[in-house]
Amino acid sequence: MNERDSEAVAAMLRARGYRITNSEDDCDIMLLNTCSVRDAAEQKAIGKAGYALGRKKRNPEFILGVLGCMAQNRGAELLERLPDVDLIVGTQKFHHVPDYLDNLRAARDAGVPVGETIIDTGEEAGSQNTIREHLETEERPVTAFVSIQQGCNMDCSFCIVPKTRGDERSRPMDEIVDECRGLAGRGVREITLLGQIVTSYGRRDYSHAGGVSPFVQLLERVHALDGVERIRFTSPHPRGFKQDLVDAFGRLPKLGDYVHLPVQSGSNRILRAMNRPYTRERYMEIVEALRAVRPSLHFSTDVIVGFPGETDADFEDTRSLFEAVNYDMAYVFKYSVRSGTPAAGMEDQVPAEEKERRNGVLLDILRENSLRRSQALLGTVQEVLVEGPDKTGERFFGRTRGNRTTVFEADPRLVGSLVPVRIVRASVSTLYGELEILQG
Repeated sequence: MNERDSEAVAAMLRARGYRITNSEDDCDIMLLNTCSVRDAAEQKAIGKAGYALGRKKRNPEFILGVLGCMAQNRGAELLERLPDVDLIVGTQKFHHVPDYLDNLRAARDAGVPVGETIIDTGEEAGSQNTIREHLETEERPVTAFVSIQQGCNMDCSFCIVPKTRGDERSRPMDEIVDECRGLAGRGVREITLLGQIVTSYGRRDYSHAGGVSPFVQLLERVHALDGVERIRFTSPHPRGFKQDLVDAFGRLPKLGDYVHLPVQSGSNRILRAMNRPYTRERYMEIVEALRAVRPSLHFSTDVIVGFPGETDADFEDTRSLFEAVNYDMAYVFKYSVRSGTPAAGMEDQVPAEEKERRNGVLLDILRENSLRRSQALLGTVQEVLVEGPDKTGERFFGRTRGNRTTVFEADPRLVGSLVPVRIVRASVSTLYGELEILQG
């Protein structure tokens, strides 16, 4: 979501005449789009901003802005740590950034002291509809993010997102489809639909039609667009995986063979404490139902270790579920206290060293699972969407339907094409192959 927000702000700035530099050392304006999911992310952003403010001593014209979740969470409080920052803009005001920068620059060009920091973290009706600009580049894009919904009403006890992103707000379906159609016309072949709880899309704005939720209705309409070859979405909630969404994986072939399905914990007791409205058993039912309609599915997840009160038995429930699902990828987090959330005041906080141990256990399982799943693809032919040159610039890369990065030799003309690649080598996270069309 932050990557998409940054892309939209950059596109708005380019449309206003600003130029994006290749190096931060060359910029006149630096905008830091921030995250607040963990305290470590905020501290990293504060450290980066503090370092950047050192440039003001050498160049008073330099402008620094802090955007996004940390700006929303901390607001004017940030000035205690960053007194010389010029701009603090929250998550519902990204589209005002060009105007604020124009005002700052006009004042400085006129020799007028800027004065107080510009702070805008208020709510704004319709702000979910403003993240629709895409960064124009000389190269034709192959993949794109499309924001369809913002905000969250789930109130998980560990999570600060409802505070930083606000209540659920969905974009009009016709506008989303038009945006996707336009992207396909520019050469985009894979679209990822984004939302804080993407599966909650439109539930207050559209009716179920024949038992099909608004989110699945949107998937159907994007699936019908010419030029769109693959559809992914993130981040969903297990509660959103009703039968209509499960069935969609059986009847909409453009849906990728990849599902991100956050679990957070495998312990029913901890799930209740987290205010997660499902059980371990229900979660496994969803996994099994999805694999029944599409056996080739790959799964990733989010999981938290060391949640307050998590015992060895609770962690064992998480460990056993982690092994049972056989995830291809996972974001494993050590619980981080976020002030203002219910979990912050809970007793029985788990010691840091125990969080570290449990984190390591899951990461070891993940490495073994991922390597085993990668090696199982050796000798198979995978459909790969060619995205562009790899990091070395000597070969090309793309991703399989199961979202595995794959590196291979190819002709530049194949960028944006779906090609068959025979897998000849595999690491934990990357596949290496040969174009099958070159073999015969």
